[in-house]
Amino acid sequence: MSHSTSRRRTNRAALRTAIVSGVALAATASFGAAANAHSPAHSAASTHAVFVQTDNVAGNTIVAYDRSVDGTLHPAATYATGGLGGVLDGSVVDHTASQGALTYDRGLLYAVNAGSDTITTFRVAGDLLSGRHVLSSGGAFPVSIAAHGALVYVLNARDGGSIQGYLRFGTRLVRVPSWHRGLGLDPTQTPEFTSTPGQIAFTPDGSKLIVTTKANGNAIKVFNVSAVFGPSASPVTTVLDGDVPFAVTFDRQGHVLAALAGPNGVATLRLNSDGTLTTLSTVSTGQAATCWIVANGDRFYVSNAGSASVSAYRGDADGALTALGNTATDPGTVDASVSADGRFLYVQPGANGIVDEFQVNADGTLTEVGSVTVPGAVGGEGIVAR
Repeated sequence: MSHSTSRRRTNRAALRTAIVSGVALAATASFGAAANAHSPAHSAASTHAVFVQTDNVAGNTIVAYDRSVDGTLHPAATYATGGLGGVLDGSVVDHTASQGALTYDRGLLYAVNAGSDTITTFRVAGDLLSGRHVLSSGGAFPVSIAAHGALVYVLNARDGGSIQGYLRFGTRLVRVPSWHRGLGLDPTQTPEFTSTPGQIAFTPDGSKLIVTTKANGNAIKVFNVSAVFGPSASPVTTVLDGDVPFAVTFDRQGHVLAALAGPNGVATLRLNSDGTLTTLSTVSTGQAATCWIVANGDRFYVSNAGSASVSAYRGDADGALTALGNTATDPGTVDASVSADGRFLYVQPGANGIVDEFQVNADGTLTEVGSVTVPGAVGGEGIVAR
């Protein structure tokens, strides 16, 4: 028997074992998302919703909001995730110091419970969440989650960092133990909030996973992904010396756009077939603590926690970025999300647990339309707009 045949059989056996074990575990998992409505009536007919994660250490929750025609938000209900929020040492306005702590894909909402080393899934219907399912994150202090089709991966921040993969069956997840990879980061490096990995993200075609390491290596790691064998044994690592790559998104051409906390800038990078990255262009935001970035077509919005601002850019097919100006937010600007129709941007300023609401104008600039205070969300991260 050849080595490759033996490996395939071993992996398939491990996968079958993981699925059986996962289904057995799922049967005992926690269900029934406890809801505590803030308003007396809300309905699944409210299709334009925004979900905000509190990362509260006393009990992580998801707060659901209805979106009005003018983009303003109105509280609908609060759902317990069944896990705890967590706080990285040294963090102030960004307790998980990450992007993608809350993710939506094909009818499921995925949340990380950093303080209890678990993740939670909910079924989504309008502003309603149901069918809560809590699973192990396969590591310590989960901070970011990514989904693509039947594949879901979580990023764990502590103990040197790790990724863990899952298979989605309908509305349920099954953890696959063999889809676990350590990142090999220095677990003793301080301060912790800048020395832990920041985000895990699928490439648009789902063939690769990207992980940012921030100041712990100043690198972006790229794993090849197989639907059968999981991630490659080790990632391809591109070092961006001193740049502190924090978060990423993608343009229409598939370029990687990275928020760089070191120089407070944004880089556009070409992802090569071998997993390496080539820098095409860089721009400076002129702001402080540039860490988060979201895409809206060919427009990009970057959160600057230290300046309480969002920087807007327009991208072209070659990866060049044109600045569209800075817009003030409440203190501690962190994660953000664009509504599915592209009309509104919602930003989490973590200092006071607020969500700022912005209309996206035709030229890509922003106009503030209001803000809401999210109960128990000081330092919280994770927002999804639909």
